Amino acid sequence: MDKKLFGTDGVRGIANIEPMTSEMAMQLGRSAAYVFKNGGSRRHRVVIGKDTRLSGYMIENALVAGICSMGVDVLLVGPLPTPGIAFITSSMRADAGVVISASHNPYQDNGIKFFSNDGFKLPDDLELKIEDLILNNRLDELRPIAEDVGKAYRIDDAKGRYIVFLKNTFPRDLDLQGLRIVLDCAHGAGYKVAPAVLTEFGAEVITLGCEPNGMNINDGCGSLHPEVMARKVREYRADLGIALDGDADRVIFVDENGDEVDGDHIMAICGTEMLKTGELKKKTVVATVMSNMGLDIAIQKAGGKVVRTGVGDRYVVEEMRKGGYNLGGEQSGHMIFLDHNTTGDGILSALQVLAIIQRSGKRLSELAKVMTSLPQVLVNVRVREKADLAEIAPIKQAIDEVEAELKDKGRVLIRYSGTEPLLRVMIEGEDQGRIAELADSLARLVKEHIGA
Repeated sequence: MDKKLFGTDGVRGIANIEPMTSEMAMQLGRSAAYVFKNGGSRRHRVVIGKDTRLSGYMIENALVAGICSMGVDVLLVGPLPTPGIAFITSSMRADAGVVISASHNPYQDNGIKFFSNDGFKLPDDLELKIEDLILNNRLDELRPIAEDVGKAYRIDDAKGRYIVFLKNTFPRDLDLQGLRIVLDCAHGAGYKVAPAVLTEFGAEVITLGCEPNGMNINDGCGSLHPEVMARKVREYRADLGIALDGDADRVIFVDENGDEVDGDHIMAICGTEMLKTGELKKKTVVATVMSNMGLDIAIQKAGGKVVRTGVGDRYVVEEMRKGGYNLGGEQSGHMIFLDHNTTGDGILSALQVLAIIQRSGKRLSELAKVMTSLPQVLVNVRVREKADLAEIAPIKQAIDEVEAELKDKGRVLIRYSGTEPLLRVMIEGEDQGRIAELADSLARLVKEHIGA
């Protein structure tokens, strides 16, 4: 059964346009509240947090109204990183958590995603259940009255709780004194928490993107634009740079030279270190099909292996839980350290890398040499529909020809974005020029047949 509202990471779209309207937010709140009620006479509670987008106020209030209308109480934490909301949900024993954020998307977009009471994102079957309640008007007759209507409370110390949690993931015998760090918070949800954590550990922190106004989230800053941070690292002769995205669940680094260190390299650094210390469960790192083949080579050389999943950190987490693994992530910077948190956490991930730097005494550029990336080209094509490419003969034939040319010395990955009307054409191989030609050729063919 295909989902109609939920994508790879919740419900997302342009704020105030279907499906990201206040009316839909209220319906999502009502349906989720109904699903998460687990019986008994006690009061049920749902945590709601958000990033810094202007439309967050509108959607937050609509969600509160919907949830309370089903007799469930709401705990409001305000702007807080997505992983912080997962943590608060679990630590406060709430029935569920809701995040209002469109992550790395521009400010005019917004989204709603849910965590269950254990802090993990919802499986597909629960999202389908919420959809069914909305699309088939199954809740129209269920309206609590009088004392059974829900209340809303504000949790004023949520940021402090999350800061303490993050600091407890860092080795107690280490600190960050002597490090000069450029930190770009993308004018997003981590703008207060991230500087506080690094400063309290003794680092000298040069902050960027810490003045949100509701409309500047991800705008020329953060993990989408590491070149801004890179310039500041070189200007201030910093030891490294750390960039978060809008909801702070992903992180991208630059080393002391201003060279980017992406999620694949972070997994390689952490994975090989955890193999040395015996901390990497089943000697396995979980990555998506988008991760570079260089990651496989680095982990195999260190005595481990890489297991791959579909794109989306939720699928990485599902595979980790199923297989009993504790490290996974995405090239984009979503990193999951399952020994510490239930979802991607940019600040927590940064702390794990900083601990390796401080323990080893090595610079980030030296640590990053553990992995060499194979040449990779990614071309995004805006499409008018997400058609089955196997049904479009010229495109299928072209893909088959490219795969035949690359054989076992490269790979082709073509997939639709789960959050935008885009088709992503990714090719890896030994010759950068040739794979660029092949990717452009496929992209032109896609534009010709289903381009927007």
